[in-house]
Amino acid sequence: GSGLIKGIGPLTARRIVAHFGLETLAIIEEHSERLSEVPGIARKRVEMITSAWAAQKAIKEVMVFLQGHGVSTTYAVKIFKQYGDQAIEVVSHNPYQLATDIYGIGFLTADTIARHLGIAPNSPFRSQAGITHVLTTSAEEGHCFLPQRELVERVVTQLTLPEHPVEPTRITDLITQMAEAKQLIMQPGYGDLQEQQICYTPAFYHTEAALASRLASFAQAPVEVDMPRVQRWIDGYTQKMGMTLSEQQRRAVELAASSRLLILTGGPGCGKTFTTKTIAALWKAMGKSLLLAAPTGRAAQRLSEMTRREAKTIHRLLAFDPKTMRFRFDEQNPLEAEALIVDETSMLDLFLAHSLVKAIPSNAQVLLVGDIDQLPSVGPGMVLRDMIASEQIPVVRLTEVFRQAQASHIITNAHLINVGHFPHLVPTTKFAESDCLWLEAAEPVLGAEGIRHLMTDYLPKHGIDPIEQVQVLCPATRGDIGTRQLNTMLQQVLNPLSSGKGELAHGGHMLRVGDRVIQQVNDYQREVFNGDMGTIASVDLEEQEIVVQFAERDVTYDYADLSELALAWAVTVHKSQGSEYPVVIFPVFMQHYLLLSRNLLYTGLTRAKHLAILVGPTKAIGLAVKRVLDR
Repeated sequence: GSGLIKGIGPLTARRIVAHFGLETLAIIEEHSERLSEVPGIARKRVEMITSAWAAQKAIKEVMVFLQGHGVSTTYAVKIFKQYGDQAIEVVSHNPYQLATDIYGIGFLTADTIARHLGIAPNSPFRSQAGITHVLTTSAEEGHCFLPQRELVERVVTQLTLPEHPVEPTRITDLITQMAEAKQLIMQPGYGDLQEQQICYTPAFYHTEAALASRLASFAQAPVEVDMPRVQRWIDGYTQKMGMTLSEQQRRAVELAASSRLLILTGGPGCGKTFTTKTIAALWKAMGKSLLLAAPTGRAAQRLSEMTRREAKTIHRLLAFDPKTMRFRFDEQNPLEAEALIVDETSMLDLFLAHSLVKAIPSNAQVLLVGDIDQLPSVGPGMVLRDMIASEQIPVVRLTEVFRQAQASHIITNAHLINVGHFPHLVPTTKFAESDCLWLEAAEPVLGAEGIRHLMTDYLPKHGIDPIEQVQVLCPATRGDIGTRQLNTMLQQVLNPLSSGKGELAHGGHMLRVGDRVIQQVNDYQREVFNGDMGTIASVDLEEQEIVVQFAERDVTYDYADLSELALAWAVTVHKSQGSEYPVVIFPVFMQHYLLLSRNLLYTGLTRAKHLAILVGPTKAIGLAVKRVLDR
């Protein structure tokens, strides 16, 4: 049941062994046609098992070698898939290559394998991999570069072993050598960092420079427009819709007509949606061909519903080709559109922003919509914030909360949090009084119990279906109130094992039919992307496969790729960006105090459409309100 031999799941394996006993391996190896003697094994499955066994023999030598050096079966399968017969050679020569080439294997796993293989702790391979690892993990925290001093400190900490201290000067010299070999880029610092050098990986440096230069030239290109005509159209459109535009909104629509590139930002209830809709309608009235896009599937779906026009994810819009690992649309082959609206642009990281901007035709007009007070992108670069700070691009920031939105405590609390005020919290005992409730719990363990009670008793009593309508959002993965522990508990409560319900064990937890799951990486072959959520529709133990139903279609995963999925009854606030849920439960505890911030609280709260329930002590909520993280 390792998922290595297609056609032999645990059930079939038991049947074959029951039939042939100790001769089983010899039969599969030399007389595989006899497998059809086993009840329930048809000729087609015999053929499948035979060819899988032949492939397995090639894997066997590699598996024995890898497992002898502390590599788990799951990683061994991935390594074999990546390198084939070269696997032993690659791993023996430089195991740190694995961290570069294989998703799920990071520096720490590669380092453990290297130790098993007897590679010296002061090997240049190890030190270089350590430098690259620190720059890459800081990119995951959102930094495109690190000051040299900080890079050296972090690398020394990373590489030091009890019996092997690391000299900072050695790392400094190695950084210089890597810069000379163009394996990293060193530049003079600026602002607070002008006393020292800053270090980039080449990909970040070149992408950042190219994006900045393309945006600057694009934004300054002139646009011809008949402004009095635009103003007459705005008057007619708002009258027809029975709506009025605030001064800020009207300015945004007029600027969209006269600018090559416009940024529209603002919090909930300030009219971003209606302004975006009006700009889309204006561009259509001007006869422009219009495209709509957003970074994630769920954000694109929301943009579609809002504008009643088709919206795509940026990956789909740019037509990603898994064979070449490139987008079909780029500067050589630009998109066919005269206008483009991109929503949820606070989620754009450096690389996706650059790919998008490259593909925009020079005669197009572009509206970027986003909320800069949300958490910045998961990937490197605070692109939206930096574009606004550059003062090279026109920006309209909507600040006025409309009267009908003021009735929602979710919206009024979000604005209170944003200016550093403690939110107005109504206890869960007063359900009818507010759409933003609070369940007090002093400790994380009590918080988890409270969430169990909300899911099994409180919410169903108030007519809310926890499976269909509720999403738990957490600051972090670890701890008693992190996504891992809560997912285990919520799976037992919301989707317990029952007879006939298929499940498959993977990585220490069960994946079961009916489970809500989230895609954790961009998988270009399957066209599912980091943050996409779905439900497990079926589990095939024989084939060792799982089918997940996403919003647009069903996607099949084989056993070796199941690490791409995680349970999603609870997800991190970061992963929830660009999504809305009818009901959000949001635990905020001191256990995660390092991650608590105003952006985090604001982003989590504004994911809720109809009801938000904060769980935790006022101390933790207060800390989050007060702390502004400047990445």
